[in-house]
Amino acid sequence: QVQLVESGGGLVQAGGSLRLSCAASGRTVVNYNIGWFRQAPGKEREFVAAIRRTGLSTNYADSVKGRFTISKDNAKNTVFLQMNSLSPEDTDVYLCAAGPSGWDSSTNYRAYVFWGQGTQVTVSS
Repeated sequence: QVQLVESGGGLVQAGGSLRLSCAASGRTVVNYNIGWFRQAPGKEREFVAAIRRTGLSTNYADSVKGRFTISKDNAKNTVFLQMNSLSPEDTDVYLCAAGPSGWDSSTNYRAYVFWGQGTQVTVSS
Protein backbone atom coordinates (compact mmCIF):
# COMPACT_ATOMS: atom_id res chain seq x y z
CA GLN A 1 0.00 0.00 0.00
CA VAL A 2 1.13 3.52 -0.77
CA GLN A 3 0.40 6.84 0.96
CA LEU A 4 0.28 10.09 -1.04
CA VAL A 5 0.67 13.72 0.06
CA GLU A 6 0.16 16.67 -2.30
CA SER A 7 1.85 20.04 -1.89
CA GLY A 8 2.65 23.17 -3.89
CA GLY A 9 -0.80 24.70 -4.25
CA GLY A 10 -1.51 28.35 -3.62
CA LEU A 11 -2.70 31.64 -5.07
CA VAL A 12 -1.33 32.82 -8.41
CA GLN A 13 -2.30 35.44 -10.99
CA ALA A 14 -3.60 34.47 -14.42
CA GLY A 15 -0.72 33.61 -16.72
CA GLY A 16 1.45 32.45 -13.85
CA SER A 17 2.83 29.04 -12.94
CA LEU A 18 2.73 26.54 -10.10
CA ARG A 19 4.51 23.23 -9.53
CA LEU A 20 2.57 20.60 -7.59
CA SER A 21 4.25 17.65 -5.89
CA CYS A 22 2.83 14.24 -4.98
CA ALA A 23 5.11 12.56 -2.45
CA ALA A 24 4.66 8.81 -2.00
CA SER A 25 5.63 6.61 0.92
CA GLY A 26 5.20 2.97 1.81
CA ARG A 27 5.81 1.79 -1.76
CA THR A 28 7.86 3.02 -4.68
CA VAL A 29 6.07 4.99 -7.40
CA VAL A 30 7.50 2.65 -10.05
CA ASN A 31 4.82 0.15 -8.98
CA TYR A 32 1.92 2.49 -9.81
CA ASN A 33 0.38 4.58 -12.53
CA ILE A 34 -0.02 8.07 -11.02
CA GLY A 35 -2.84 10.43 -11.99
CA TRP A 36 -3.70 14.04 -11.22
CA PHE A 37 -7.36 15.01 -10.90
CA ARG A 38 -9.17 18.19 -9.91
CA GLN A 39 -12.56 18.72 -8.35
CA ALA A 40 -14.74 21.76 -7.68
CA PRO A 41 -17.59 21.74 -5.14
CA GLY A 42 -20.67 20.03 -6.53
CA LYS A 43 -18.90 18.84 -9.68
CA GLU A 44 -17.55 15.49 -10.82
CA ARG A 45 -13.88 14.69 -10.42
CA GLU A 46 -12.02 15.74 -13.58
CA PHE A 47 -8.99 14.07 -15.11
CA VAL A 48 -5.93 16.31 -15.58
CA ALA A 49 -2.86 14.18 -16.34
CA ALA A 50 -1.35 10.74 -15.73
CA ILE A 51 2.03 9.05 -15.98
CA ARG A 52 2.56 5.33 -16.46
CA ARG A 53 4.49 3.35 -13.88
CA THR A 54 7.36 2.97 -16.34
CA GLY A 55 7.45 6.73 -16.90
CA LEU A 56 7.42 6.14 -20.66
CA SER A 57 3.80 7.17 -21.32
CA THR A 58 1.70 10.17 -20.32
CA ASN A 59 -1.90 11.30 -20.81
CA TYR A 60 -3.31 14.83 -20.65
CA ALA A 61 -6.77 16.29 -20.69
CA ASP A 62 -7.39 18.43 -23.77
CA SER A 63 -7.98 21.45 -21.53
CA VAL A 64 -4.41 21.35 -20.16
CA LYS A 65 -2.46 19.91 -23.09
CA GLY A 66 0.46 22.16 -23.95
CA ARG A 67 0.27 23.99 -20.61
CA PHE A 68 0.77 21.26 -17.99
CA THR A 69 3.55 18.67 -17.76
CA ILE A 70 3.56 15.57 -15.57
CA SER A 71 6.87 14.01 -14.57
CA LYS A 72 8.41 11.95 -11.80
CA ASP A 73 11.64 11.48 -9.90
CA ASN A 74 11.93 7.86 -8.81
CA ALA A 75 14.85 8.60 -6.48
CA LYS A 76 12.67 11.09 -4.58
CA ASN A 77 9.56 8.88 -4.92
CA THR A 78 7.68 11.97 -6.09
CA VAL A 79 5.46 12.87 -9.05
CA PHE A 80 5.22 16.49 -10.22
CA LEU A 81 2.68 18.53 -12.13
CA GLN A 82 4.15 21.67 -13.70
CA MET A 83 1.31 24.09 -14.50
CA ASN A 84 2.00 27.05 -16.80
CA SER A 85 -0.22 29.73 -18.35
CA LEU A 86 -2.77 29.31 -15.60
CA SER A 87 -6.26 30.75 -15.96
CA PRO A 88 -9.14 31.18 -13.48
CA GLU A 89 -10.74 28.06 -14.99
CA ASP A 90 -7.88 26.04 -13.46
CA THR A 91 -9.00 26.97 -9.93
CA ASP A 92 -9.77 23.72 -8.08
CA VAL A 93 -8.60 21.26 -5.47
CA TYR A 94 -5.97 19.07 -7.11
CA LEU A 95 -5.55 15.46 -6.01
CA CYS A 96 -3.04 12.80 -6.94
CA ALA A 97 -3.86 9.10 -7.05
CA ALA A 98 -2.10 5.77 -7.53
CA GLY A 99 -3.31 2.69 -9.37
CA PRO A 100 -1.57 -0.69 -9.72
CA SER A 101 -2.75 -1.25 -13.29
CA GLY A 102 -5.29 -0.14 -15.87
CA TRP A 103 -3.31 2.30 -18.02
CA ASP A 104 -5.99 2.06 -20.71
CA SER A 105 -8.38 3.56 -18.13
CA SER A 106 -5.92 6.10 -16.75
CA THR A 107 -8.32 9.01 -17.37
CA ASN A 108 -10.99 7.42 -15.16
CA TYR A 109 -10.77 8.06 -11.42
CA ARG A 110 -12.24 4.60 -10.81
CA ALA A 111 -8.99 3.07 -12.07
CA TYR A 112 -7.14 4.43 -9.03
CA VAL A 113 -7.00 2.92 -5.56
CA PHE A 114 -4.99 5.29 -3.33
CA TRP A 115 -5.64 9.03 -3.02
CA GLY A 116 -4.03 12.03 -1.38
CA GLN A 117 -5.89 14.72 0.55
CA GLY A 118 -5.59 17.39 -2.14
CA THR A 119 -4.05 20.84 -2.47
CA GLN A 120 -5.91 24.05 -3.34
CA VAL A 121 -4.99 25.98 -6.49
CA THR A 122 -6.54 29.43 -6.92
CA VAL A 123 -5.93 31.55 -10.02
CA SER A 124 -6.98 35.20 -9.89
CA SER A 125 -7.80 37.41 -12.86
